[in-house]
Amino acid sequence: MTTHDGVLPAGLFMDLDRSGPMPLYFQVSTRIEQAITSGELPAGARLENEVALGERLGLSRPTIRRAIQELVDKGLLVRRRGIGTQVVHGPVSRKVELTSLFDDLKAGDQHPTTRVLAHAVIEADEHVAEDLGIKVGDPVTHIRRLRLADEVPVALLENYLPVAIADLSHEDFEDFGLYQLLRGRGVTMRVAKQRIGARASHGDEAQLLEIEENGAVLTMSRTAYDASGAAVEVGYHCYRPDLYSFSITLVEK
Repeated sequence: MTTHDGVLPAGLFMDLDRSGPMPLYFQVSTRIEQAITSGELPAGARLENEVALGERLGLSRPTIRRAIQELVDKGLLVRRRGIGTQVVHGPVSRKVELTSLFDDLKAGDQHPTTRVLAHAVIEADEHVAEDLGIKVGDPVTHIRRLRLADEVPVALLENYLPVAIADLSHEDFEDFGLYQLLRGRGVTMRVAKQRIGARASHGDEAQLLEIEENGAVLTMSRTAYDASGAAVEVGYHCYRPDLYSFSITLVEK
């Protein structure tokens, strides 16, 4: 197990072959990956910095950096500003179904938390009005949230709801998923129109998601409707591509 200061177990690297054909960065990466998948390095465990690890193993910093980057690319590690490198559960693979990210994270045994960034009644612009089937300028409840899994940022969620069904508090959105809250108020989502895409991050997205400036994000827009066909929420979301993917099953007709 790791100690409190993030030092990796010494025995993890005892059998490094320094003269064989296998690149050292790959050997280091493979051993750390095995420790993660076996549970020896649990989710949330913090790794020692690259300089310290390299000095302890007698390896160059570029070798250690490449080994760590291999695991970052696989979604097993994440670099966090001011914190360092941490173990995560792995990428969230989400089926394209009418569920919320909060529900999916809980079902995947990942601990979801929410930071509410905005919660206010505003006037609907042209796009929101069209999606909700209301007039431009009509009041809507706007919520913007940062969703984390095991304290690692995964998604920025921006939703708009008709004010008639959005008697929800700031604390509600911190403690529960949106669809949980709507179901608790008797609103049932029956069908949704959804679009998935990708783009470069902009505004404060890179800082909040802890990715590189202008880095790529996955996007999803969704309008959900109740049994009567009325729109009950519209969402415009973006996700970290190294920690998140959509899963779709295709059936031949």
